[in-house]
Amino acid sequence: MNEQTTGMKTADVLDITGIMKLIPHRYPFLMIDRVIEIVPDESAVGIKNVSINENYFQGHFPRQPVMPGVLIIEAMAQTAAVLVVRTLGEEAESKLVYFMTVDNGRFRRPVVPGDRLYIHVAKVRNRRNVWKFQGEAKVDGVLVAQAVFSAMILDD
Repeated sequence: MNEQTTGMKTADVLDITGIMKLIPHRYPFLMIDRVIEIVPDESAVGIKNVSINENYFQGHFPRQPVMPGVLIIEAMAQTAAVLVVRTLGEEAESKLVYFMTVDNGRFRRPVVPGDRLYIHVAKVRNRRNVWKFQGEAKVDGVLVAQAVFSAMILDD
């Protein structure tokens, strides 16, 4: 799949306003800017435009800014949360998606200001209110991070 075109209609793309309607995260902890593909109950692709204006670059690292790996994993989790809410529909209203586990996290290369991070998440399975995902983050088509993670859906 080409990162710039996903075959999805423009009306199906979620901008920042649409994302904020689905998940409770807000600046400075909202880690995705757009969702360009959602296949309910299967997968989603989010985008994070990495800017030098991000608050974490003040200390990570001032002379060599690198996006913290845990925030890349968080971007995966937020993309997955959007997928869960879109999958469950009205049933997901007033619920939160909580991280439970992160397994096999790998960081392949640094993500720096100016990069556009494409976050690919795919549902592995779900049982009742526990969902498991596989996530990959790419810059210019190159894998920069990956992880398997799970989350629990609970009332707010």
